[in-house]
Amino acid sequence: MARTIARMTSLNSTQIYNFCAGPAALPKEVLQQAQREMLDWRGLGVSVMEISHRSADYQQLATEAEQRFRQLLNISQDYAVLFLQGGASLQFSNIAMALLNSSNQAEYLCNGIWSNKAALEASRFGNVAQLDVMRIDSNGHRSLIDLANISRPTNPAYTHFTPNETIEGLRFSQLPQTDGALVADLSSCILSEQINIADYDLIYAGAQKNIGPAGLTLVVVKRELFSQMNFDQCPSIFNYQKQDQNGSMINTPATYSWYLAALVFEWLERQGGVVAMEQLAIEKSNLLYQCIDQDEFYTNPIALKDRSRMNIPFILKDESLNATFLQQAKQADLVGLNGHRSVGGMRASLYNAMPLTGVQALTDFMLHFKAHHG
Repeated sequence: MARTIARMTSLNSTQIYNFCAGPAALPKEVLQQAQREMLDWRGLGVSVMEISHRSADYQQLATEAEQRFRQLLNISQDYAVLFLQGGASLQFSNIAMALLNSSNQAEYLCNGIWSNKAALEASRFGNVAQLDVMRIDSNGHRSLIDLANISRPTNPAYTHFTPNETIEGLRFSQLPQTDGALVADLSSCILSEQINIADYDLIYAGAQKNIGPAGLTLVVVKRELFSQMNFDQCPSIFNYQKQDQNGSMINTPATYSWYLAALVFEWLERQGGVVAMEQLAIEKSNLLYQCIDQDEFYTNPIALKDRSRMNIPFILKDESLNATFLQQAKQADLVGLNGHRSVGGMRASLYNAMPLTGVQALTDFMLHFKAHHG
């Protein structure tokens, strides 16, 4: 308890590596800057949480944050960048509300829990073709089905997919081809790999993994898509075009989450941007997979071609050791390694804020644990 209090009050040198899937770790530099500015932001004598979102100072922050985000992902002015609320889960409904009607159909490629939830919410608003693209074999190993081998709807209004499933640890290595608009939930992989934004019509991401704290959702939508949207049935705060026209401030935004996201964008620039983050993600995930794949003491249940770089589930051969593993990992200052309750086992999330030293510490612990329990 004393160590926890000390860390909260001074962010001291004790290094705790947080592998939680989300809300996830933030860069230490960002937390330290936020700590310094908590009571006096930009010399105003008050916290950024205490000023009007309409003020010139906050408007400058919002503008700079959007510009940095655009630069990080090379987003042109053909796309609106929206800083919204409600989490990615609200977008499950918002997207369908805007794009589905009585005469069209949406295609949902489902490779895990979150993509299934997105399809379920969308089905409340119209016709949804929900395609299960995850295969689970008799040993519980998971892989993605080749889309060329399944029947798919023609000319959907849009195709929705989740490039990285946080719980199952499955990653699309290629973009799905579609005759409709391409929509992607990038919550757990945004800013960790280079993407060509022109390949997408709409992307969205909850902030609490690679962007900042919970409470903020980034939506990037091609402005041409506005002409296909059912704005007459959308409340104003769910109207993408109105949010674009009002700088994402139809109502009071999540100002502190937006501020912290701005600090993260600055931090990412200092690290070398998305190119550097992608290289680091490959290095971190390869290091952990190499440790897991040494023998059968640990196993990763995902086909090699479909393995996530961000969320890596693994199973102990003797699952009676799970509680001991987690307890000893916590004693070694490695936290957040519990697997999701729906799949069990362990899971290490390697978002941008996780340094390579954290993965090295985890693999060192895993080898030590195996030596004593294998």
